[in-house]
Amino acid sequence: MDDRTTSDWTRDTSEPVARGDRMDSATQAFVAHRNLLFTVAYEMLGSAADAEDVLQETWLRWAGVDPDTVRDQRAYLVRITTRQALSHLRTLSRRKETYVGPWLPEPLLTAPDLAEDVDLADSVSMAMLLVLETLTPTERAVFVLRDVFDLGYDEIAEAVDKSPAAVRQIAHRARAHVTARRPRGVTSPAETRRTVKAFQRAVETGDLQRLLDILAPDVVLLTDGGGVVQAALAPVVGADQVAQVLGRVAAAMSLQPTQVNGDPALIVRLGAQIDTILAIRIDDGLITGLYAVRNPEKLAHLERETTLRR
Repeated sequence: MDDRTTSDWTRDTSEPVARGDRMDSATQAFVAHRNLLFTVAYEMLGSAADAEDVLQETWLRWAGVDPDTVRDQRAYLVRITTRQALSHLRTLSRRKETYVGPWLPEPLLTAPDLAEDVDLADSVSMAMLLVLETLTPTERAVFVLRDVFDLGYDEIAEAVDKSPAAVRQIAHRARAHVTARRPRGVTSPAETRRTVKAFQRAVETGDLQRLLDILAPDVVLLTDGGGVVQAALAPVVGADQVAQVLGRVAAAMSLQPTQVNGDPALIVRLGAQIDTILAIRIDDGLITGLYAVRNPEKLAHLERETTLRR
């Protein structure tokens, strides 16, 4: 006969219930902040696949914590996510060193309401993510957490293992670096729609003169094939050169307007398959940047919209 006391039985049966309650509470907190955590990771990495990996690792660490002992769950989760993203960012940087041709961020289909948060939309644009690529990993983390998510210096210091004073200096340096390189102009939504429509029509018809009318003289076309599909191995610079490349593109392809990373874009299909995502940067009514993502590995998140949040 089992000689355990009633208190032993009570303790044994209550422990799984208590753990279940804790896991439920942990799950609720994680789900409540998941879109925020994904956005933090994605802004730091420029890769949705890597951001998802970071979220899995964040969950594994969070699941081992008693949520009731955490004063600020949002800050705690952001701290875990940041540390995991920094680790991934260093690995990703090494991968980029051997990447074939220009490396572009993984494009995300985003809902129109992202434009309502102007700062967030700007921070996830292709152009801004490429600017962030020029920062060191720690600078990028500090800039994202401070300037995009408005975290306090003390919170950021815990996330990046620096003193608050050091974080202030890093934030100032990163902000100056980004300001000097960030996209320069502003275009109204109505003007953006007109420009994109004119651009689509010009590409579809191969009208080089119409293309030249809406391309900035110093427009840059970047194409990312990752060594898997054909793409230019260097930036294409200047309206004449870009127009000539685009004039050869559309013969057997269909173009569909969409929103990628908060910016206008075209889905380029060859038959029923997505061949390219062409994100468009417009400044002062002219197209200044074109970002053509062709690497099939980077087109996996285009089946549904991704919700980004601060």
